[in-house]
Amino acid sequence: MVMFCSMGPSRRAVRALTGSNFLVLGILLCLGSSHPSLAAAAERKAAPKTTAPRLSASQIVKKHVAARGGLEAWRAVQALSLSGKMDAGTGDSVARSRRIGRGPKAGAQKTRREIAPASTASNAEAEKQVQLPFTLARQRPNKSRLEIQFAGKTAVQVYDGTNGWKFRPYLNRTDVEPFTPQEAKAEAENAEMVDPLIDSAAKGTKVELEGIEPVEGHDAYKLKLTTRTRTVQHIGVDARSFLDVKVEGTPRRMDGKMHSVWVYQREFRSVQGLKIPFVLETVLDGYPDTHKIVIDKVAVNPKLDAATFAKPKA
Repeated sequence: MVMFCSMGPSRRAVRALTGSNFLVLGILLCLGSSHPSLAAAAERKAAPKTTAPRLSASQIVKKHVAARGGLEAWRAVQALSLSGKMDAGTGDSVARSRRIGRGPKAGAQKTRREIAPASTASNAEAEKQVQLPFTLARQRPNKSRLEIQFAGKTAVQVYDGTNGWKFRPYLNRTDVEPFTPQEAKAEAENAEMVDPLIDSAAKGTKVELEGIEPVEGHDAYKLKLTTRTRTVQHIGVDARSFLDVKVEGTPRRMDGKMHSVWVYQREFRSVQGLKIPFVLETVLDGYPDTHKIVIDKVAVNPKLDAATFAKPKA
């Protein structure tokens, strides 16, 4: 599922939660955040000589699918629901966004006497990372619903497989808006619920091995995926666990230039036999800040009624 900066969250991170790839980057980049990029820093260090076994792309994919829980187990998944928290920036940036979301009255000026006693505490709070609760529901073939709590309001994005809508109260927009043609196209292209390496042959995706690179201190096979529509994506598969620890996201335009986006997936846990990452950290090349999503709960094949993916009400 894709989320857009104009609306809030983006695509390829929460998608990575289910094996696909990223969805919260947009709102994070809009709000701004400050978090040291440990993942990127680790990869800039000189890597030791690789000891990863020589395997073909098909062998790596086979081992990866098994590590994720197996092809049949993933084929049996008809729906997923996830909940957790996402980084939304430091306290000062989020406070500004909250004032915007609550309207002009929330920004009433205070006197110096009112501000002074709280200045020290405010500085400390301003440096703290703020997290926003979210829930995500996905259902085959390509339906999704994302809700994010922000400034006492709930932002919603829904895609029913054909049409999409967004409700953005934190921008003081009280109407439910349809996806733009570009948003609908992006959502349709990225609507797959599972890891793109799972059932890749059946989906017509070509997988090639480009080499071995260090990812957070360990060897990882760098795979190049080319879909039927000639969309290219790179995925790093750990040479020991065969889990997808580094996933290429959709490039972002910042400061007039395109920057690569990478999602680092960690803390894989078993949920009803499926291996799912519970921590995802997004790195934007050229920027020191990163953004994390931490999953609290995952439900496999929950009961979701049709209203879940219907046009939301304002």
